[in-house]
Formats: sequence, C-alpha cells, structure tokens
Amino acid sequence: MASILLVDDDNAFVQAAAELLDRLGHQVQTAASVSEARALVVERRFTHLILDLFLPDGSGFNVVEALPSQREDTQIAIITGHPSVKSIGMTLHGPNITYFIKPLELEALQSFLAANRDARNTDAAGTTLHFGCLVGESDCMKALYTMIERVAAAHANVMLMGESGVGKEVVAAAIHNACAPDTPFVATNCGAFARDLIGSELFGHEKGAFTGATHRKAGVFELAKNGTLFLDEITEMPIDLQPNLLRALETQKITRLGATTQTDIHCRVISATNRKEADIASDNCLREDLYYRLAVFPIQIPPLRERREDIPLLVRHFLADFNEVHHTHIGVSDVDLLRIQQYSWPGNVRELRHLVHRAYIMADPATGKIQLPEQLSSPFSRVEAAAESSPASGWVGKTVSDVEQELIEKTLEHFQGDKRKAADTLGISLKTLYNKLNTYVRN
Repeated sequence: MASILLVDDDNAFVQAAAELLDRLGHQVQTAASVSEARALVVERRFTHLILDLFLPDGSGFNVVEALPSQREDTQIAIITGHPSVKSIGMTLHGPNITYFIKPLELEALQSFLAANRDARNTDAAGTTLHFGCLVGESDCMKALYTMIERVAAAHANVMLMGESGVGKEVVAAAIHNACAPDTPFVATNCGAFARDLIGSELFGHEKGAFTGATHRKAGVFELAKNGTLFLDEITEMPIDLQPNLLRALETQKITRLGATTQTDIHCRVISATNRKEADIASDNCLREDLYYRLAVFPIQIPPLRERREDIPLLVRHFLADFNEVHHTHIGVSDVDLLRIQQYSWPGNVRELRHLVHRAYIMADPATGKIQLPEQLSSPFSRVEAAAESSPASGWVGKTVSDVEQELIEKTLEHFQGDKRKAADTLGISLKTLYNKLNTYVRN
C-alpha cells in the first residue's frame, strides 16, 4: 500500500483519481496548491507524489524542492497535458521523475506505484536492499519479493515458515516496510513468554491485576497499533492458552488483564515457526482454527543452500555493515568467497553472518581481507551432521541391503533425483548406482 500525495487544482480530476487510487488499495491525501502541498510533505512522509505541473501559486517542481533531503526514495510523477513538456522536464530535472499525460492510463499509473513498493536502497557496498532489508537476486528470492508485494497491499495475516536462521524476522520487517513503514513494528518471541505472563505480554494489564502489577502496562497488540505485530515461534505457545489469542484475532478486540472494557486491535499479525507445515498438525502444537486465522497467507522462506548465488551478496553486505560500524575497509578474496559458497550452511543466514563476523575480526591487516577458520562449520552444525551420519534407530533389525537401499533413496531424494550427484556423494560410480536401482526395481 502506497501513501500518495495528489496535487492538482482540477477538482473533477482529483476526485476521480483519488477514488481510483483508493480502490487500488492505497492511501491518498490531496492538495490544490503548492503552499498546501509543501506544508504536507514537510509534516508527513509520502511514498509517492503525483503533482500537476501548473498550479495556481507555482509549479509541481516547487513541491519537489520542499521535499526533505532524507526523503530521496520518494517516487515523483509530474502531470501535464502536453507531451512536449515531458522532454523539457527531463532535460531540466533529470530522468528520475515520471511524467504522465492526461488522461492517466491505468497501466502506467500501476507501474509507477509499484516502483517504490520494493522500497529499494543500497548498502555501503552497493548491494541492493529490497524493502530496505532483504538481500538476494536468486529466482527464489525474486518469487519471495513478489509475494511480499502482493500481501503487503492485502493487509492479511501472514505466517512465515522456514528453517532456523533463514531470516523470518527480516522478512516480517520487509512486509511491514512494504505497507506501513512509518508505523510501529513490534516483534516478540512467544517461546520466551513465562506461562503465567502470556496474557499480560499479549494484551497488557491494569495496575493491581495480579501480584506484582504495580502499574498499567500495554501489551504487544496495543504497542503495534496501526502497524505490524510479529509473533515469532508461535508454535511454542502452550496450546491450552491459544484460545485467548484466537478470540482476539476473531473479534479484533482485546481486554487488558484486570480491565472491564475492550480495546480494538489495529495491526497486522505476522507469525513465524521453524516447524514444517505437516509437523504443525501432527505435533499438535497449534490449534487448527488458530492456524487458519494466522496463516491467511503462508510464506515458505527458502534455506540458504537453495540460493547459493546470493551468498557473495550476503557476505559483502555483512562486511559493509561491519566496515561502516568500525570505519574499516576489510574485503574478501575470491578464493575465500568460493569456499564460503560451497559450504552447505545448515544454520542458514544467521550462521553465515556469524562466520563473516568472526572472519572480519581475524582479518589480515597486510592484505585487508577476512581470514576464514580452518572449518566453516559451527558446533551446532557438527552435531547435526553427526546425527545425520549416525545409524538411525529405525535401521535396527534391517538387512544390509535394506539399509543400503534406503540410503541410496534418501540421497537421491536430497539431490532431487540427480543420479550423478548422488553417486558422487555415495562414493560409487554412476554405473553402479544404476545397477543397484535396477536391482531394487526387480525385487
């Protein structure tokens, strides 16, 4: 959802355009003069300005001049009734301003409004930050950006799913940035709540509501008013306490502990879990009715191993952060970058950032490059790898042939049927793999 300032002294045009923009799901403020518009751009933050070229007290460019310097990402369009003015305007003011010819064409307008939906900017290394916080140009990340764009306009509740460390809170922040960047973003971890304080943390309490309640406290729903509430590890909330959250989502009202009146909820809820979708039901960790309220729009965030082409971008982005904080110019060699890219990253982006931070601290002053440890794996990934390589209890009582068949099948599944990769990993020739597969089919 874009926040638009529409400036034109043609009342009929303004009324029609404002109605169209409202139907497209955007917030619209109107003004009829330069002076009125200049006051608004100083007072409020708009993602898009649509300005008539000729106004009673000046030009649309006079409004642009009043735009605060920190609003450089604001998208600007000038409306004119004469095509020749477009080329003149581009010569005087550069190509970064869009020009519309009346009457407005819907496709051109939608394209202009989508230009800043991505909320792009760059870090110190020149890496593009999508929605101000996400890094990556892989196909799966582009698909994620499309989903963020569409759900941002819908204002539906979102459930983020993915492995630990993929960046669920960052994606939640991206959705918030795409729809309501000037409103509160409140993040809380449901797994960290003390059982007897969950009601107070979510809904707040009045003074004296319970022992130790020495003052009135607003819950996270109230703190996120008009903005976004991020509920991380939602599946760790005790299931017998989930009906209170369900009722709040159904009624769009909450009641502070100890209060007698209800308060309206005015926020989008984004929840997250690292459990697989099938496990949510089988583990009985989330009520079915609550799931449907929270997961109106579920999003699966890809693990880092499925977007290895993004790893160099992430490494340089993290280094840019560390260099900016410490006023340094540490880089990374192509050899180390290739080594980092070849690792499987079971801890995902979180593990990668930890590795880059350590390597940055150990950087060689002579070369100005990061210095990687001998092993890229963390203690947690080593434990995970050991668990995966150890014989599963389910293999006890099976024949060697059965275990071998299961190992081959799981390896093929891991590599999505790529027999050459599976054979290389298993340490056998491709011909041997085909022979064994043919044996399984005959048996």
